[in-house]
Amino acid sequence: MAEREAAYVIDGLNNNDVTKVNIHSTDTHGYTELIFAATHFLDISFAPRLKNIGQQCIYAFSSRKTYEKLGYKILPSRTVNQKLIENHWHDILRFMATIKLKKVSASQLFKRLSSYAKDNPLYKAIKEFGRIIKSLFILTYFDDVKLRQRIEKQLNRIELSNKFSNAVFYANNSEFKQGSPDEQNIAVACKVLIQNAIVLWNYLYLSQLLANCSDQKERSGMVGMIKEGSMINWAHINLHGEFDFKRQAANDTPFDMRKILSLELVGT
Repeated sequence: MAEREAAYVIDGLNNNDVTKVNIHSTDTHGYTELIFAATHFLDISFAPRLKNIGQQCIYAFSSRKTYEKLGYKILPSRTVNQKLIENHWHDILRFMATIKLKKVSASQLFKRLSSYAKDNPLYKAIKEFGRIIKSLFILTYFDDVKLRQRIEKQLNRIELSNKFSNAVFYANNSEFKQGSPDEQNIAVACKVLIQNAIVLWNYLYLSQLLANCSDQKERSGMVGMIKEGSMINWAHINLHGEFDFKRQAANDTPFDMRKILSLELVGT
């Protein structure tokens, strides 16, 4: 991902007022050192799945020889330019405060910053700070099995979501045939509506199964399986059928909403 494009990730995270995000994962193409710096100031752990992570540069505050003498197995590639960060620390804080307070979007600020020469001091200082955060992440990644599993699980869900989107948007080789932006927005909204309808139906169906389950042990086991799974499942949906939102399907048994809503009351 180009560094100008990477800032849109920050826009999405910073403007998410629905779900509290404390960790964000991407594949290697979504990683930049600027993102490591920005997410740190937003109190979000950036945890990408880096390809050939053993070949990534690790930065430290002392020379490589210092850590060789201490017997470290993983050694840094180069030292951090502390002076550069210190000289521009207040500028970095002002820059990130502007983003965090949503005065200006991150994509706009980073786009303007990267439009200058690459030797722009503030640009280099933010990137240098990001190298510290990236190095800490890599060392933690090597040492923490649960973190590696969490990253893998999160990215698997993202890939599943992308497959789901492609499955719903199957017609016209997944290409927009609409000419105007308004028509394209309507097409996108319809796709999202269908996806949400499928996810909602899955939630209602599984909730109905739980509501009908009288054995507490069996119900607890079912809840455990649901937690480990995902509501993004469309194998049971005939996506090539006819979508009619004006009438109720004749073969559709209504869900017992009273029983489903009572699940929350019993703490299930």
